[in-house]
Amino acid sequence: MNGNKDAIFKALGDSTRRLILDELSERNELTLYELTIRLITKYDLSITRQAIAKHLSVLEDAGLVTSKRKGKYRVLIFNNEPLKNLLKGWIE
Repeated sequence: MNGNKDAIFKALGDSTRRLILDELSERNELTLYELTIRLITKYDLSITRQAIAKHLSVLEDAGLVTSKRKGKYRVLIFNNEPLKNLLKGWIE
C-alpha cells in the first residue's frame, strides 16, 4: 500500500493533474480532446494533448483515472476509491 500511497501523492503533487481531476470529477467520461479543450479554455493553460496524456499516465499509475472504450473513442473516468482508502486510514 505504501507504494500506492506514494503514487497517489506524486499524482496529486502537480497542479495540472489536480485540474485534470477537478474536470473529471465535474464531468466524468471525457475524451482526451474534450479534456484538453476544457483545460485550455477554462484555465487558460497552454498545454498540448501529448502533455496531458503524460499527466494522465501518472494519474492512471496511481489508480485515480481509468479509461474505457465508448464507441470509437476512449473516455477518461475519475476513480476516487484510492483517495477514499487513503484517507480512511487517517480519519477512522
